[in-house]
Amino acid sequence: MTVLLALIPALPLAGFAILALAGGVLPRRGIGTVAVGAVLLSALAAAICVIPMLGGGQGVTTVDLWHWVVVPGLKADMALRLDALSAVMIGVITGVGLLIHIYSATFMAEEHGYRRYFAYLNLFTASMLILVLADNLLMLYMGWELVGLCSYLLIGFGYEAPDNGRAARKAFVVTRVGDAAMAVGLFLLVAQFGTLNIAAIMDQAQLQWAAGQPLAIAVTLLLLAGAVGKSAQLPLQTWLPDAMAGPTPVSALIHAATMVTAGVYLIARTHSLYELAPPVQTLVAIIGAATLLLSAFSALAQRDIKRILAYSTISQIGYMFLALGVGAYSAALFHFMTHAFFKALLFLAAGVVIMALDDEHDIFRMGDLRRRLPGAFWGFLAGGASLAALPLITAGFYSKDLILSDAFRSQAGSGWLWAAGVLGAFLTSIYIFRPLFIAFGGEAKTTPQRRATRPELFAIAVLSVLSVIGGLVEIPSALGGYHGFSAFLHATLPAVPVAGETALGEGTLMLISAAVVLAGLGVAWWRFGTGAAVEHDNALLRLWGEGWGFDRVYDLFLVKPYVWLARIDRRDVVDLPYTLIAAAARTLHRGLSATQTGRLRWYAASIAGGAVIIIAIGVL
Repeated sequence: MTVLLALIPALPLAGFAILALAGGVLPRRGIGTVAVGAVLLSALAAAICVIPMLGGGQGVTTVDLWHWVVVPGLKADMALRLDALSAVMIGVITGVGLLIHIYSATFMAEEHGYRRYFAYLNLFTASMLILVLADNLLMLYMGWELVGLCSYLLIGFGYEAPDNGRAARKAFVVTRVGDAAMAVGLFLLVAQFGTLNIAAIMDQAQLQWAAGQPLAIAVTLLLLAGAVGKSAQLPLQTWLPDAMAGPTPVSALIHAATMVTAGVYLIARTHSLYELAPPVQTLVAIIGAATLLLSAFSALAQRDIKRILAYSTISQIGYMFLALGVGAYSAALFHFMTHAFFKALLFLAAGVVIMALDDEHDIFRMGDLRRRLPGAFWGFLAGGASLAALPLITAGFYSKDLILSDAFRSQAGSGWLWAAGVLGAFLTSIYIFRPLFIAFGGEAKTTPQRRATRPELFAIAVLSVLSVIGGLVEIPSALGGYHGFSAFLHATLPAVPVAGETALGEGTLMLISAAVVLAGLGVAWWRFGTGAAVEHDNALLRLWGEGWGFDRVYDLFLVKPYVWLARIDRRDVVDLPYTLIAAAARTLHRGLSATQTGRLRWYAASIAGGAVIIIAIGVL
């Protein structure tokens, strides 16, 4: 078990090393074999480690690899921890990651930089596995920053296009805001407890901190800032829609299935701290509710099929934050898993469409793709139905219904939070069936030039099945009751604290959410499915389409003032020593250049003079 657990992140890391150092001698088929093979072996190692846990085997496994940081007041090892929470994470990362690697092998085959792409993708997979398997917060932070680096590299993969470079820089800078705050939170934890071991911090915090203590609130706020930045929640959500500049498989893996859910994992992993800071935990729920609504409205106003899915990702992670904020940790992780299935599927199906239509993203320039691209259609239909939480027959229904139920019945929940989630479900059903009716129905506007390859169809087919049946691991009591997923996680995460008798029972809540989803489907059909779709334009839709104007506000109050200050302060005293060094080097260069006259007598005299000086120094 020790060796296998270490191999889970080590194998993709080895794949990255091979591709980065020796990949230049490999043919394209060899590059794909190395990249896919590394993740396949990592997935097999993860399966061997996790499967015994499903039968009630060993609950927690820790592996100390080597001493990393040993200084007075702090000791941090390279150590891995496998428990129920990290088991769910590595299962999704390696499983969905493997399918996306397989898909990429042919999807990216004609792209320049094929080896570079797979090297980055392997490095990202390894980094994400390090993040979720880390036994201490310092190692977690290392993985946290590595996935941020990989995100930057993969968003800007096509760096020849200026827009791609700008999107990559924006993602890097915006997420750094949260990462810097998170680093300050880690410093406070070290100062308070003298360790960054996660289990030790959780135990000591419960012993030393009272609920609502200012230090607990400060630490959790700082950690929340990191989670908000990485998971693209309000107010640091602006980077994710622009990140769609990266290749579509990158959007599927990093910006839908794994990296953007790192914030969800961080809050779940440090849940004991948040339980000691009730105002911050309430803030988590409020941020989630606000984000899921604002992003859902923005998704309604998008023309670009990938930006629709990007805003959908922000909205669905808002559901996860809502669940975390009311103490429904299992529900948040359940939705994380199903979301990884159906959102990766949606991106991969969209990628087939975009590639077939010669890089066309506008849904209003598509049409009749149901007949022309049947594989993409059925995949998008399965993923869209699951995202919309179509009742009973999709995985998304079971995970989203659990969140809504817990938001209403939890001690930390409220009717307002539940209502926000229900309204979000209604909007979700509209915004995801909108591209289905417009792009895959109606009249053909662009003729597909390419069909999906077998590896691409294989990945889409597997994810389609998971998007339908993946929710059967947790069935509500009103439908017979099977709580396998939550029971598995309760070994690591506490059960949701139910308030007792509520005005609405679980069955009634489920019927309401199902009716809302079907109502949204009906509205989408009435508006977009009964004939030629008509595009409307008004001030409100433009506001939604621009992401509620957050970019404009940040540009006006943060970016432009900073650029202005940088321009007027470009000769500040901090730069003076470096300017003087550069000036001295230029002066010396000019002086030495003057000695290069081309006269042999001068050169001979210079050599003789230099020899005399050297001998004199040696004698003296």
